[in-house]
Amino acid sequence: MISQSDVKLFKIFAELQVNQILGGAMYFIVEDNIITWSTASEGLDIEALKVGKAISPESCTYQAIKQKKTTNMKISRTVYGIRFSATSIPVVNEANEVTGAVTILFPRLHPIAFAFDKFAPILANMFPEGVFLYVTDLNKCIARQGSKKFDIEDFTLGYELEESDIAWKTIRNKQVNTTEIEAGSWGEMPIMVLCCPLLDEDNADEIVGTMGIVLPKGAAAQLRSVSTNLDSGLNGVSAAVEQLAVAASEIHNNEKELNANIREIHKLSESINELSQLIKEIADQTKMLGLNASIEAARAGEIGRGFNVVAAEIRKLSEESKNTVPKIRELTNHITEKVDKAIKMSTINLEASQEQSAATQEITASIEEMTVMSEELSQLSSNI
Repeated sequence: MISQSDVKLFKIFAELQVNQILGGAMYFIVEDNIITWSTASEGLDIEALKVGKAISPESCTYQAIKQKKTTNMKISRTVYGIRFSATSIPVVNEANEVTGAVTILFPRLHPIAFAFDKFAPILANMFPEGVFLYVTDLNKCIARQGSKKFDIEDFTLGYELEESDIAWKTIRNKQVNTTEIEAGSWGEMPIMVLCCPLLDEDNADEIVGTMGIVLPKGAAAQLRSVSTNLDSGLNGVSAAVEQLAVAASEIHNNEKELNANIREIHKLSESINELSQLIKEIADQTKMLGLNASIEAARAGEIGRGFNVVAAEIRKLSEESKNTVPKIRELTNHITEKVDKAIKMSTINLEASQEQSAATQEITASIEEMTVMSEELSQLSSNI
């Protein structure tokens, strides 16, 4: 929850950030279920979310106010015409009463569209004859990547899909489609187009866009070769990463056991210090007993002379025992200091091994996803 006094800071932050966020964003504030303030990136002009509009009882904002806690929600395209990820945070007054909420909306991109800028330039360079890649939503081109040897300049960002486009057909039948286009329509050479549907991550029956691969007609064989090599390479990488994940897990377990052992040594050092203190106390008492024995021997005169020698030796042993205590304490303190450093280093290594184990698991998952995509690409290329 945030206080009413923090709302002003939220507005300043939102206005500074709204046009800096990749893919755009929208921020708005609700009081008494009515939108009282909003700001949005260019192109995110949602009529239902303008100032003065009432929020829906099914909305993320309404639920945050009702439940009095921060709420996250995925919003389908049927609500506002755009898929959104929404986060709503309740606003409270000085009496800790919920008076409204602030909401942040981010357009929700398909993972392929989100990662397009990362993988498309790499993929474009894998075809000697060139390739053109694109991603669309349900209406227009939202991402494109040409290559040095081949590009479709007329297929620009924002290009509105037409019924004659293969992407339009793919959106309608939700299936992979291929087509051949003769020279003149999209350039000076005949081309082959493969278009794949992009399905909602949470609902496989809902299509959210398409991804297309456009090749000069002579590059079809190259696509098959690339898909085969990509599949083989990814399988090798996947196996290597899996081994790394197993090793990282073993390292983590070893570090965990080492950390526990070092802490046990630290406890033993503390126990040695306690014993050293006990030795000092015994030495002090022994010295006092030796002194008393000397006094009694002196009183006994000649008869107690032998006992006086024994008492002197007792005091001497007591003093030597007492003198060893600082040395023992110095050594144990040195051990403790070293053990403390070892604990810190072991803790750091333990945390690092945890992160390494988690990272390798994430890499393995990503490689598995890419392998599946590679297999699909291989199947698709065989149909060309």
